[in-house]
Amino acid sequence: MAAKPLAELIDDCIAPALAAQGFAGRAIVSLWPEIVGERLGARSRPLKIDWPRRRPAPGEASEPATLVVRVESAFALEMQQLGPLVIERVNTHLGWRAVGKLVLKQGPVAAPAPPKPAPVLDAASAARVEQQVSPIADEGLRDALARLGRAVALETRKRSHDTAS
Repeated sequence: MAAKPLAELIDDCIAPALAAQGFAGRAIVSLWPEIVGERLGARSRPLKIDWPRRRPAPGEASEPATLVVRVESAFALEMQQLGPLVIERVNTHLGWRAVGKLVLKQGPVAAPAPPKPAPVLDAASAARVEQQVSPIADEGLRDALARLGRAVALETRKRSHDTAS
């Protein structure tokens, strides 16, 4: 049995929950900050897409859906002003005019997880890497090899401290 990427398995698990909220896939939910921008994405989350109940008659244009977004109360006015831009960005991402209206629901939005601090290499290991690359004359190559050496030293240290293996 071949190994599968975790993303393929997650899609199968969360697809029914997303479909119940009107999302065809996880793209809008998972890529929300990239779609609307980091500033809007940090203070809002898409909740669901309400699709029109009736089907259009033959030759009649279909009605676009309504995107329901949870937004922090202090940020709701700005989001309302940027609503047409948000609709345009979502439709551009989807590739067709799927969303025609934006409904805002005020409430708390979970803050994104803070990034983990970059691991720091101890002074002795850093000095050892610098000493090993110091004979290299080309400055660009020396810097690249020093970065590689520091990354390898950090990974080696991480593996030696990892008790799960």
